[in-house]
Amino acid sequence: MFGGIDGFIRHRTSRHAALLAHYGFLSVFPMLVVLTTILGYVLENRPGLRVEIVDSAFANIPIVGETIGSDPSSLKGNVFVLVIGLATALWAGSKAFVSAQNAMNDIWAVPEHARPNIAKARGRSLLAVAVVGVSQVAASIVSGIIGIAGVSWLSRGLLTLATVAINIALLAAAFRILTFRRLSGRQLWPGAIGAGIGFSILQVITGTVVARLIQSATPVYGSFAAVIALLTWLSLHAMVSLIGVEANAALDRHRSPPLADVSLDPSVSGSD
Repeated sequence: MFGGIDGFIRHRTSRHAALLAHYGFLSVFPMLVVLTTILGYVLENRPGLRVEIVDSAFANIPIVGETIGSDPSSLKGNVFVLVIGLATALWAGSKAFVSAQNAMNDIWAVPEHARPNIAKARGRSLLAVAVVGVSQVAASIVSGIIGIAGVSWLSRGLLTLATVAINIALLAAAFRILTFRRLSGRQLWPGAIGAGIGFSILQVITGTVVARLIQSATPVYGSFAAVIALLTWLSLHAMVSLIGVEANAALDRHRSPPLADVSLDPSVSGSD
C-alpha cells in the first residue's frame, strides 16, 4: 500500500490524470459536432423522424438536446464540418492516449531512450481509441438492455456483471497496449480488475446523479452543469485507471526484482 502511495507521488500520477482528462474533454465537443451533423443528414426531409427524435434519448444529450427540443429542423448536414469534427476528435483522442502512454511508462519506469517515437506512440494511441470505442459501444448496448422495463432482476444482475467484465477487459487491453514494456498476466490483471470495478461503480453513480442534475437545471445552467459533470467524470475515470496501473507496479515491485530487470516490449528492439 505504502509503495503504491509513494509511486503515486513520485510519478505525479494526479497530473497525468488531469492531462488525460483534459484531452478527453477536448475530444467530446468535436464528437458532439459530428453527432449533430450526422443527425442533420438523417433528419433531412424526414419530418416524421424529427418528431420521434424530439421524444427520444437524443433529446437528453447536453447542448445537442436543446437544439433537438427547440428546433430540430435547424440541424443540417455539412461535409466540411463533419470532416473537421472527426479530425479534431481523432487528434484530441489520440493526444489523450499519448498522455496515458507517458503516464504508464513513467509508472513502469520505462527508460526514455526505450520509449516509442512519435509515429509509434500515435499508432498505439489509435489502436487504443479503436479498442475503447468498441468496448464502450458494447457497454452502452448492455446498459441499454438493463434499463428496459420487463427485464428480470436475475437478467439485470447478469448484464451488470457483463458490464463489469467489459470494463475489466478494456482496461487490461489498454494497460497492455499503452505500456511500452512486456507485461505478464499477473502484472496486468490485479489493477485491471480493481479499476474495472471502480469504472462500473462510477458509471452507475455518475450516470444517475448527472442525469438528474441536468434534467432539473435550466437550459443555460444545464449546459454549465453538463460541462462540469463531464470534466469531473473524465477526471475520476482517468484517476481510477492510473491508480490501477500504480497498484500493478507496486505489486510487481513487492514480489519481483527491480523493474529495470523486466523485459521491454519486443516490438521496440533497437533504438528509435
